[in-house]
Amino acid sequence: MCGIVGLFAKSATVEERLGVHLAAMLEQMSDRGPDSAGVAVYRDPAPYGSSKLTLFSSDTREPWDEVGGALEQAFGGACKPRVRASHAVFVVEAEATEAEQWVRANRPDLRVMSAGTVIEIYKETGLPHEFVQQFGLSELTGTHALGHTRMATESRVTTAGSHPFSTGLDLCLVHNGSLSNHNRLRQTLRREGIEFQTENDTEVAAGYLAWRMREGASLEVALEGCLDDLDGFYTFAVGTADGFAVLRDPIACKPAVLAETGEWVAMGSEWRAISVLPGATDAETWEPEPGVVYVWEKAAV
Repeated sequence: MCGIVGLFAKSATVEERLGVHLAAMLEQMSDRGPDSAGVAVYRDPAPYGSSKLTLFSSDTREPWDEVGGALEQAFGGACKPRVRASHAVFVVEAEATEAEQWVRANRPDLRVMSAGTVIEIYKETGLPHEFVQQFGLSELTGTHALGHTRMATESRVTTAGSHPFSTGLDLCLVHNGSLSNHNRLRQTLRREGIEFQTENDTEVAAGYLAWRMREGASLEVALEGCLDDLDGFYTFAVGTADGFAVLRDPIACKPAVLAETGEWVAMGSEWRAISVLPGATDAETWEPEPGVVYVWEKAAV
């Protein structure tokens, strides 16, 4: 079933309380996804020439300072970890792809959750309200964010299989639904150089978007391509460094609600996720049309 939430700040006031609002929205989706929860938060841009990595370790005693020391030796600068539960964020004086490749080659026991300049992804198994507390979600500020609660119906409940999925720099996707042609599409995308870390169909959808955008498509055009190339039923919420987008398949059997005020844009699988936001009762609210891409980006607001 799963639950999706998204929040795009249009004011500094909302940015300062982004984590508070996101946590409240995510907890409202607990009934739709009690198995795991995750968020992608866009915040604290890395300095020019540097990049940001979010890493996960299954070892609760992971010596993150030693990981930072190894990154410093490889790339220079100071790589001090910002630890949140089982994850740590590092700012590295290198291109994101170079730093990501180094981690995969030298620390294959660690999982790269996200890479880019502004994205941070945190996800873990367990109830959404436990996730909110475990990761101190309410403390986070940021410009926009996506969240997901998962009810696993087709695969095991694992941290790796939780959403969001990121297959491109500062790009992430959360998904409610199921794809029927993901295995064949995964093979095609691998031939195009897209790498996958799980067998989850949502990661394939994220990889498809990363490939289309790498080839020059805008986010909107890449999402429109999903209507032709992805078989199944889905509601997608996609995050980039500049904003987020929402798409429902042409049948639109998976629920979604959008709302907008002068302070924020929000989406949720159900209205109750949006109802906890300030000013929600006065928001313009609508159900996204089937097969229509909705995009909000910082430059356009």
